[in-house]
Amino acid sequence: MNQRNKLKILNDPIYGFITIPNERIFDIMEHKYFQRLRRISQMGMSYLVYPGAHHTRFHHALGCMHLMRKALDVLRFKGIKISDKEEEALLIAILLHDIGHGPFSHAMEHSIVNGVSHEWISLQFMEKMNADFNQSLTLAIRIFKGEYHRKFFKELIASQLDVDRLDYLKRDSFYTGVAEGNINSERLISMLNVSNDKLVVEQKGIYSVEKFLVARRLMYWQVYLHKTSVGAEQLLIRVLKRAKELVSKGVKLPATKALSFFLENEINPSNFDEEVLHTFSKLDDYDIVSAMKEWISCDDFILKNLCESIINRDLLKVKLKSKPIDQHKIEKFLKELQQKYGITREEANYFVFEGKVSNLAYNEKQDDHISILYKNGKTSDVIKASDQLNLSALTKPVIKYYICYPKP
Repeated sequence: MNQRNKLKILNDPIYGFITIPNERIFDIMEHKYFQRLRRISQMGMSYLVYPGAHHTRFHHALGCMHLMRKALDVLRFKGIKISDKEEEALLIAILLHDIGHGPFSHAMEHSIVNGVSHEWISLQFMEKMNADFNQSLTLAIRIFKGEYHRKFFKELIASQLDVDRLDYLKRDSFYTGVAEGNINSERLISMLNVSNDKLVVEQKGIYSVEKFLVARRLMYWQVYLHKTSVGAEQLLIRVLKRAKELVSKGVKLPATKALSFFLENEINPSNFDEEVLHTFSKLDDYDIVSAMKEWISCDDFILKNLCESIINRDLLKVKLKSKPIDQHKIEKFLKELQQKYGITREEANYFVFEGKVSNLAYNEKQDDHISILYKNGKTSDVIKASDQLNLSALTKPVIKYYICYPKP
């Protein structure tokens, strides 16, 4: 019997060839929980604005693993001792860091599960996979939770200059075609070092860090917080909310078994057990899209129109403002909608609503702030080290207010 080749080479449009480092990581990637990421979009509803943004969490996880290997090679070259076990654990941790995302990435966290973040679900998946792989993920889980004694390991996975951000900015920029988000991840990685158990960037890399922060600010306004993307995601949240409301009243809605389970049950951290996790693992973008296509034919005016709006991309009008929305405007749109369709105020709220979005490119008050390492061994926060006067502006949150309502 021929032994299966597990040392595969994958072709990535961003970095070229990515090598799977060992058989254990190959087996983890083959696991059904990880393969599910092929069916979870990386950028939610952004494809309705940027047609190329159809890449998945699977792509992103592979890219992160590739960059993590590059980062560890750089640190080892600079004299930082990292054992083979630690390297494997870091690769596993970054590979699985997003495994808990639900359909369309963030919409599920605000609709059919309550108070359960994707990070928390990722940890539940990792614990279950640890049992499946004979406890070989224990060190990766400790690093993921920040419990390992080498603190800079956690910073490589989750910080303000982590491998996760280095991949998603470059990848999302590529697939959307938004050139402003294209960062030099190779340059940034080559400038990484460790000082006092903290991840730092050598002084020569300061301009690359500045570009990274500016790119992040621009990508949030142009892509992640694009008004149409925000409006579409809010519609999806309302689709799931309305479906759950109807099911609770005894209405039978066609849906896959996995989606039906979450529509019929109130799920929160206290009852999110292994059985719920198994059901969640069967849920992906396809469940939601196929359900919406069916619900277009349902009798409920609200659900039918919300689903048609997304499926046919006949979205709500969205306006962004620098000041809070005038409540008189909201009242005007609500009354117009009630009169036109003979619906209640509560039902009209599904189509007329307000909210706000916030963009903070860099938080200098967080413990994981980006430190610049000088040749004399001293370190300084990037904001103080930079000679770009406008960089400090990136430390202030910018809040914009939005209103969504039907097009006239």
